[in-house]
Amino acid sequence: MFSPGGPSLRDLAVQALSSVEHGYDLLAPRFDRTPFRTSDRILDATAAALRPFGPFGDGLDVCCGTGAGLRVLRPLCGGRVAGVDFSAGMLAQARRAHPDAEWIRADARRTVFAAEFDLAVSFGAFGHFLASERPGLFAGVHQALRPGGLFAFPVFAPPRIATRGYWVPAGFDAVMRVRNAVWRPRFVMYYRTFPLRAVRAELSAAGFTVRTAAVPEFGHRPDGAPRCRLVMARKA
Repeated sequence: MFSPGGPSLRDLAVQALSSVEHGYDLLAPRFDRTPFRTSDRILDATAAALRPFGPFGDGLDVCCGTGAGLRVLRPLCGGRVAGVDFSAGMLAQARRAHPDAEWIRADARRTVFAAEFDLAVSFGAFGHFLASERPGLFAGVHQALRPGGLFAFPVFAPPRIATRGYWVPAGFDAVMRVRNAVWRPRFVMYYRTFPLRAVRAELSAAGFTVRTAAVPEFGHRPDGAPRCRLVMARKA
């Protein structure tokens, strides 16, 4: 995070005191040099898990950031490939890296497409949505897909309570709640507000048929549960 070319501690502090949109505009030129960018390992594992369900026609990266999701969409989709995000700065970086894709500035909580895509993916963005906003997000993705279209994203199993992996994000979420209670504009970013059971119910309510599959590249927990699942929500 503090490596050459990455953001400094001051940069991250300025971002954290901004709105989500402005914060990512500021971070955009250095975003791909931070741990916040979805790793190629996750992207490649997602593409491998989706390959048996393709090929697909047109693909959409929801909350695309700098365009990392194209690593999944390009090998799977034979048609149009597009990304949507509300940060102009992140989209500018995506256009530089992938000038042959289509980049749309819009708020994913509001419907901007109508039956235009066969595959939609999203990576690392759901912490920016409050639980009350997810139904609108899922309804918008549902409307963006053609009949039979698939909305897919990886979800990692929650860490055990006795581990550092549990307490670090829990502490981060607590700090963000205090910050948002005393400071405006809010910066919505929470790590532990995306429970799979609730998300499945919300996807079903939006009109999707939902299934999950283990992502074998990440192995299993001691109790036998997969460390990572791919959620696949299909529009009827």
